[in-house]
Amino acid sequence: MSSFRRLPDTEFEIMKVVWSKEPPITSNMVMEALGNERGWKAPTVISLMLRLVEKGFLRTEKKGKERTFFPLISKEDYLKFETGNFMKLYHENSFLSFVNTLYDGKQLKDSDIEELMKWVKERRT
Repeated sequence: MSSFRRLPDTEFEIMKVVWSKEPPITSNMVMEALGNERGWKAPTVISLMLRLVEKGFLRTEKKGKERTFFPLISKEDYLKFETGNFMKLYHENSFLSFVNTLYDGKQLKDSDIEELMKWVKERRT
């Protein structure tokens, strides 16, 4: 996992679409999911997807004129990597620091705290 690099937001948006679909994925599928909403043109989407190939997140095959893409990295693995970096960089790997930040920022609702307590209790038994 340490060979991952953090993805720019635009490339992460592409990967979220890729992870949500059954491979193989085409640039048209990504265009339908994101292009119109983000105002991207087809060449932009293709360029972003090819960048993800270069970075090792996707592999591509070309059949005739159509190019298809397959994820090489799972969403779960990338989120573990990204979350680990975030915790290390901003919270010195302290879960308590992270939760305190959310709590002090009024971003945790009572239902969130109850869920968290339930989760901890389940893990301890």
